[in-house]
Amino acid sequence: MTTAAVPKLRKALKVTPPGLSVERELWASGHEVVVGFDEVGRGSWAGPLTVGAVVVPKDRRLYKLRDSKALTEQEREALFDRIASWCTAWSVGHASHAECDRFGMSEAQRLAARRAITGLDIKVDAVILDGKWDFVGHAVTRKLVRGDAKCLSIAAASILAKVTRDRLMRTAADTYPGYNFEHNKGYPCPKHRTALHGYGPTSIHRRSWVFMDSLAWMGANRLPPGGQMQLFDQNG
Repeated sequence: MTTAAVPKLRKALKVTPPGLSVERELWASGHEVVVGFDEVGRGSWAGPLTVGAVVVPKDRRLYKLRDSKALTEQEREALFDRIASWCTAWSVGHASHAECDRFGMSEAQRLAARRAITGLDIKVDAVILDGKWDFVGHAVTRKLVRGDAKCLSIAAASILAKVTRDRLMRTAADTYPGYNFEHNKGYPCPKHRTALHGYGPTSIHRRSWVFMDSLAWMGANRLPPGGQMQLFDQNG
C-alpha cells in the first residue's frame, strides 16, 4: 500500500510548529515515557468520544505535523500513516455513544483515556494534556492550553484521534444514509438537524443530548443522563 503524499504546506500553516519543550522538560526530570493526549467528539450528536495517546521519539522530528484542527481532512489522512509509523507508541481509546449517555461526558472521556493508556501497553511516566482539565489522573501531569498547537505529542495525538474517529463515522454513513455523517462526522449542522427531524435518531445518536428535546419525531424520547443501558437499541 502506497502512503499518500502530504500536500505542500499551505501559507496559513507556515507558523511556529508544535514543539518539544514540555517533553524535554519532563525527559530532563527523568520521565522517560511521556504521553501526549487529545480528544475528539465531545460536541458531537452521534458516534463515540475518542482519545488519542502518543509517545513521540526523542531524536526524530516529523515535517508538516500541525494541530488537527488547522489541517484539512486530506492533509490529516495523508499524515496518519506517517505519524503512526514515526511514534514510539500510540493508541486510540473510545467511549461509545451509549457510554456517553450513561456516564456523562466527563466520565466518558476518562474512560476513553484509560482505554488509550491500556492500548499503549507501556509504563507511562508522565502525561501532557490539551486544555485545563485533567481527564487522565496520572501522578505527573502537565496541562497546556492550546496544547495541540504548541506540543508535538498532543498535536500527533489530535491527528490520530481525529482520523480514527472520522473513519468510523464515514463507515457509519453507509449504515445510516441521509444523516451526512461522511461530512459532518456526527456534529451539529443544518443537514444533520433536518435528517433528525425527518427520520429521528439512529442507534448511534447520544439520546441524552438536549437536541432530542426539539425533535418532532416521536419514535424515541430523550434519555435522561445516567439512563439505563436497556433503553438503547440492542444493536447500537
